[in-house]
Amino acid sequence: MVRLRLDLGYDGTDFSGWARQPGLRTVQGTIEEAFGRILRMPEPPSLTVAGRTDAGVHARGQVAHVDLPVAAFAELERQRGAEVTAVGAEELSKLLRRLSGVLAQDVRIFRVSVAPEGFDARFSAMSRRYAYRVGDAPGGVDPLRRREVVWHARSLDIDAMNAAAGRLLGEHDFAAFCKKREGATTIRELQRLEWVRGADGVLVATVVADAFCHSMVRALVGALMAAGDGRREVEWPGQVLAAAVRDTGVHVAPAHGLCLEEVSYPSDGELAGRAAATRRVRTL
Repeated sequence: MVRLRLDLGYDGTDFSGWARQPGLRTVQGTIEEAFGRILRMPEPPSLTVAGRTDAGVHARGQVAHVDLPVAAFAELERQRGAEVTAVGAEELSKLLRRLSGVLAQDVRIFRVSVAPEGFDARFSAMSRRYAYRVGDAPGGVDPLRRREVVWHARSLDIDAMNAAAGRLLGEHDFAAFCKKREGATTIRELQRLEWVRGADGVLVATVVADAFCHSMVRALVGALMAAGDGRREVEWPGQVLAAAVRDTGVHVAPAHGLCLEEVSYPSDGELAGRAAATRRVRTL
C-alpha cells in the first residue's frame, strides 16, 4: 500500500458538501469514483480530508489523503498487467493527468505526492485558514463573483467588527458558535480573526484555528456582521462566547462566501506526534 497526499480545490456551488452521501453529488464521492474508475478498483478507495466543508462552501487549499495498493498503478500503463512495485514521479504524473481528464471542471487536484511517514491529512494538521468574503455596496456585488462573495444589504463598520473579533481569540469552548455533535468537543483555539476591506470594496475575514467545529466559521462571521451593521453591540459576540450555549441571535452566514484557503502541517518528523496529540479529546 502507498499513502498519497492530494492538494485540491473546488467550487462548492453544485456540491452537497465534502462528505459522501447516497444519491447526492459530493466532492468526496466524485473524487473517490474517479480513482476507482481510473485504477479499475472493485470498490472506490476512501479519502480522509483535512476539513469537511458544507454544501456550497469552496476550497482552494484543501488537503486529503488516500491509501492505494501499489499494484493498482499497473492500470496506468499502456500494457495492462505490467508489474508495478513502487510509486514514483512517473506514476504520479500519469495519475494526475488521468484525474484531470476524468474530473469535472469544478473540482481540481493540483498535486499528488507520496505522503511522508506519519502523515494524516486530518489529524496531522496544525491549522486551517478560511476566508469569508462579503460586499456591502448598495448596488450589490460583481455578478461575476456572485458565487464567492455574499451581499450584505447594510453598511458594515470594519473597525467595529475587528474590535468584536478581538474578544473571541484564544482557546475557548465555542459551543455557542457550533452545531453540537455527539461525543465531539467544541473546544478550539482561534488563532486569528480579522477583517480587511480590499480596493474593490469587498470585505474579507481571515479566520485561522487549529481546527473548527461544524458551522463555526459561518456562525462567527454572522455574529461579527451583526456587530458591524449596528444591530448588536461590539461586546455582544464575546458575551455569546462566554455563555457557551447556542444563541438564537447568532445567524449562520451564507455558505458561498466561505473558502478553505490553506491547511498547515508541521515538519515531516513531527507529523505522527501531531496526529497523536490531535486525537486526544481536549478540555479547558
